[in-house]
Amino acid sequence: MKRLIIATIVGLVVGGAGGFGAGVFIYPFWFLNDMASETLAPDTQRTKLAGGTFIHANKMDPVHYGEGQVTIFQDPSGGTVVFLHEDFLVRPGPRFHVYLVDHPEVRTRSNFLDADKVDLGRLRNFRGSQVYTVPVGIDVAAYKSVVIWCKEFGVLISPASLSTALVNILPDHTTSVT
Repeated sequence: MKRLIIATIVGLVVGGAGGFGAGVFIYPFWFLNDMASETLAPDTQRTKLAGGTFIHANKMDPVHYGEGQVTIFQDPSGGTVVFLHEDFLVRPGPRFHVYLVDHPEVRTRSNFLDADKVDLGRLRNFRGSQVYTVPVGIDVAAYKSVVIWCKEFGVLISPASLSTALVNILPDHTTSVT
């Protein structure tokens, strides 16, 4: 009888932990068809500060990747936003956050961890255009990359190195917020 109780308790603990772990991984995949469509309000005075392209940093890791364009804009009042374009895509996962990072070419976990960074908040969607406000007082010129990072497991998902050379070729997206 004692063995049965111990086996039941062990089974419940192992099964519960396994079920919870599976849920953490599976939950984001239930919403794959959702696509963000945030846009910037019209503003002819908005200035493109920098732009870049998200990449698959570790080709040996088929699970963690991203793609699409990112642009940093400043409005006349000095407010700054990071805009992920409609072609933005990452594979779903738990607790992804968007960061500004001072390292120019984040390619590894240690590049990210050793860098100065600003957390712009949780990634709202795994696909589509999104707008993230940069906190007041942050000098965006000091930051050379935008990074998608998994806070849950401490994993680099996708970096985008920023360049001022790309600002004239990336589209504006100056339509009203939808």
